[in-house]
Amino acid sequence: MKILVTGAGGFIGKYVVEELLKHDIGVIAFDHHEKANDPVPDGVSRFLGDTRDFTSVSEAVALSDGVIHLAGVLGTQETVNEPRPAVETNIIGGLNVFQAIRHYRVPAVYIAVGNHWMNNSYSITKTTAERFAFMFNKEHGTHIAVVRGLNVYGPRQKAYPVKKIMPNLIMPILKGEPVTIYGDGEQVMDMIHARDIADVLVRALLQDHGVYDRVFEAGSGNHTTVNEIAKHVTDILGRGEINHVPMRPGETERSVVVGDPETLRSLYSGQLPEFIPLADGIKETVGWYEKNYQAGLI
Repeated sequence: MKILVTGAGGFIGKYVVEELLKHDIGVIAFDHHEKANDPVPDGVSRFLGDTRDFTSVSEAVALSDGVIHLAGVLGTQETVNEPRPAVETNIIGGLNVFQAIRHYRVPAVYIAVGNHWMNNSYSITKTTAERFAFMFNKEHGTHIAVVRGLNVYGPRQKAYPVKKIMPNLIMPILKGEPVTIYGDGEQVMDMIHARDIADVLVRALLQDHGVYDRVFEAGSGNHTTVNEIAKHVTDILGRGEINHVPMRPGETERSVVVGDPETLRSLYSGQLPEFIPLADGIKETVGWYEKNYQAGLI
C-alpha cells in the first residue's frame, strides 16, 4: 500500500508521514520543487508538483492507494490583503485532488480548519473546499473523510512566515524579547498535539468508518485561553514579558474555537481518544525549541 500525502514536507505533513511509516505503509510525498533537496526517510518516495496543476495531481494520485490532502496556503492576517494565492491553492488545489480521487476511486482525507466560521481568506477557502468534499461524496460517491484540525502544536513548528501560537510565545522569550499576545488573551483555543492529529488523519483514511457526510473534529474539547497557554510557557522557562496588542485583521476578539471529541468515537472503537495532555505537550515543545535555539538550529 502507498499513500499520497500532499504537503508532506509541512509541519503536520511530517508527523503524518511518520505515523504512516509506523504502520509499515509506503508514502508518496507530494511537495513543491523547493523541497527537492530535503532528505526523505526510508519508505518514502518524493513526487514534485503543485496541487494547482491538475496533471501532476492526477499522476500522483494514480500511483497511490489513498490520499491525505494537507497542502494549502496558511495564515489569517497573512492572507487577508492578498486572498488570491489561498483561493488558487486551497480551493482549486482541493478540487484537483477531489477530481483525481473520484477518477481513480481511491479514499482520501481532507484537513479542514477549526475557525471555519471566521471571515478571513484562510478560513473561507479551506471551508469552501470542505463543502466541495461533502458535495463530491454525496453526488459522486467519493470517500473523502473531513478532519477539522483545531490548534495544532508541537516540536518542529516554524515561527514564520505564518504566526502560530506556540513558536510565537516561546521564541521571543528565548531571544530575550517581549511576547506579543493579540487582544486581551481571553480567546479560547483547543490545542492538539501534532502526533495526535496525525493519528486521527491516518485512522480517518485507513478505517472503514463510513463517515463521509460530517466532520471529524480533532480536538480535546478543552477550553484553554491564550493567557493560560502563555502562563504554561512562562512558568516552564521561568521568565517572559507579555505585551497585549490589538487583534490582527481576519481574527475575532474573544473567539472560542473548540472541537467535539465525541465526533471521533467511530475512529477509536467507540471510545474517546486519549490525547497528549496539554501540560505535557507544552513542556515537550518548549524543550525542543530551547534545545534547538541554543544549538543555533532555529
